[in-house]
Amino acid sequence: MSKVGICDMALYVPKLYLNIEKLAIERDLEYGKLNKGLGLQQMRIPDLHEDAATMAANAIYELMERNQLKPQEIGRIYLGTESALDGAKPTATYVLEMLRRKYKQKHGVHCLRNCDVVDLTFACIGAVDALHNTLDWVRGGKNRKAIVVASDFAKYELNSGGEYTQGAGAIAMLVKQNPRLIAIDDVVGVATQGVHDFFKPRRVYSKKEILREVLDLMENSSESAEDVLKKLPESLQVDGFLDANEDTIQVFKETPVFDGQYSNWTYQNRIREAYEHFCEQQLEENQSEANFFGDWDRLIFHLPYAFHAKRIASELFMHARKKQNTWDDAELKAPQRSDFQDEKTYEKARGQFLRAITKTEAYRNFATQKLEKAERASSLMGNIYASSIFLALMSSFEADLEEGSDLTDHTFGFFGYGSGSKSKVFQGKVQESWKSVVADFKVFQKLSEGVEIDYPSYEKIHRDQLSESIRIPTQEFSLDRVSEAEYKAGARYYKWGE
Repeated sequence: MSKVGICDMALYVPKLYLNIEKLAIERDLEYGKLNKGLGLQQMRIPDLHEDAATMAANAIYELMERNQLKPQEIGRIYLGTESALDGAKPTATYVLEMLRRKYKQKHGVHCLRNCDVVDLTFACIGAVDALHNTLDWVRGGKNRKAIVVASDFAKYELNSGGEYTQGAGAIAMLVKQNPRLIAIDDVVGVATQGVHDFFKPRRVYSKKEILREVLDLMENSSESAEDVLKKLPESLQVDGFLDANEDTIQVFKETPVFDGQYSNWTYQNRIREAYEHFCEQQLEENQSEANFFGDWDRLIFHLPYAFHAKRIASELFMHARKKQNTWDDAELKAPQRSDFQDEKTYEKARGQFLRAITKTEAYRNFATQKLEKAERASSLMGNIYASSIFLALMSSFEADLEEGSDLTDHTFGFFGYGSGSKSKVFQGKVQESWKSVVADFKVFQKLSEGVEIDYPSYEKIHRDQLSESIRIPTQEFSLDRVSEAEYKAGARYYKWGE
């Protein structure tokens, strides 16, 4: 059976960025903890004309142009995102339409009619799901070509614990048989558990609550919320925000409800469980036990912030060292559940033990060799949710290329994670032509360019207070308008900026 995998990758970087030091000053935070502790330097921010659809379309367009792909050749475009623009209409359809309009003059108005598109959403692991689904599709036919794209804007509430990790961007991947970059193995370790570590619920407010809030802000008003509600029309026709048929108003917000410490634990547990599942399958298939974590040449993790992998990988590092008989229990002894009266006390001790591992010389050397290169781009871009694991891959590849490494036939281990929660662990082998592919990435060149904004501009963007973009988009897809017309209210329209 032919190998399948990623043939090429293209990164779209929003042009606006905020220096983390400026945010630290405004929030009275210690910049050293954000920079040296978490690896944060800059966050990329979408301009008014940018969203998940434009970022995805721009990444795909670069990928198609560089590989001289005809639209008719693309059998599917699968989008992994948690920044969807609609509750029913897939964001991928907006992406498809932008590309169709761009290519219709040269390739015909129906050049993408037979292209299958869909959104896949599972927090930050949605694009990994899209990749595995697409690998199976490519593997099942001859000469199939597909594009998997991840596009997200990680937005948190102002002055929240996640604000300084924000970022935005998109990565498109060409998936084919006999790939030029990396071939992906078909064994996938999976671990899933339904938890509430990070989620974006529909907030529900009663009309009375909304009116009471409004009336509290108004002076000299003697009317109650109940009195005002009685004035609403009794017909079923909906003519405004309060004139809904329901007694409550549902509001979807881009910012999540999250528990950072709990999310770290679910991440830690899911990747361990998924890795164990991966090893079990490999043992059944190969009839021999291998130390994959210790043997993989590079480790590519989902990175909510740049240094997250080096903080979260210590438990797997310990297990790998034990398999190699190089772990010294006398130096660092793991706490045992039986020694503690309750789960909370045990988990606290376990957390302290795992942090202690990260401070050892052996672990620091391991992190430098297998994790550090993947961190570099994240430091300059921020968390980009579903794209983060693939940004780590591009960052590691480009750093190795610049340092003259020979990665041909080397094996990478991947650790995807999505809150809610799920992890997938898999591996890929680097192909002989990887250098020629990676030479066109230009990740760090793109990250060296852009428009630095000040804090007041950042806050206006965050509060949706801009009436026009900070910069004029050129040679890229951008949002043109959002319709207010009857039967089209909320429909989004895009254009190519010459």
